[in-house]
Amino acid sequence: MTSLIAASAVFLLIHFVVSGTRWRDALVARLGERAYLGAFSFASLAILIWMGRAYARAPLIQLWGPLPGLRPLAFALIFIAFLFIVIGLATVSPTRVGMEGKLKEGADAARGMGRITRHPFLWGVSLWAFVHLVVNGDLAAVILFGSLLLLGLGGGAMIDAKRQRRFPDRWPKFSQATSNVPFAAIAAGRNQLRPALREIGVLRPAIAIAVYAIVFFFHGRLFGAPLS
Repeated sequence: MTSLIAASAVFLLIHFVVSGTRWRDALVARLGERAYLGAFSFASLAILIWMGRAYARAPLIQLWGPLPGLRPLAFALIFIAFLFIVIGLATVSPTRVGMEGKLKEGADAARGMGRITRHPFLWGVSLWAFVHLVVNGDLAAVILFGSLLLLGLGGGAMIDAKRQRRFPDRWPKFSQATSNVPFAAIAAGRNQLRPALREIGVLRPAIAIAVYAIVFFFHGRLFGAPLS
């Protein structure tokens, strides 16, 4: 369990303390944008592998225990999470790495899933992590999925702050047309759902459904925890 705690702590540390603060700006100024992104991506992947291996070896310490009665609801929520994750990855947005130039389009850059939330991937990860945390109900799951949940919930605010620092003139026009919290901009009348659904189209949700079905079917082989 010590290894899992250490890995999760380091994972949150490099995101919240390094990537999420002006330390990132200092490192980019010293190393260059590409070198920083390469090093950060490598470190993040390495720590995720560390977390996964530590989780697999962690002792089973039940807290509230498994909740099999919640499985139907869990499957539905995970499906929604996959929609946000896959469609988010397939959506061009100024909040994604390397796409900051889209901010010059102002409010027009908020298209498709970007009308619903400017951080769909992170919200999808948050929902996925929350469901796994609740349904598993053991200490190791709370540490692993709780860490990913914290990053998912806090990551959007960190990205927003970085974009605001780098593009103080362009960022407000885009951010006013969308929202961090899903559907908040639509509920406030700053955007609309109908064009979002039209721009998302059919292909992206179809891919999300296919990915969800594949993971569902092979979950036991991939992660050692069959769903049936």
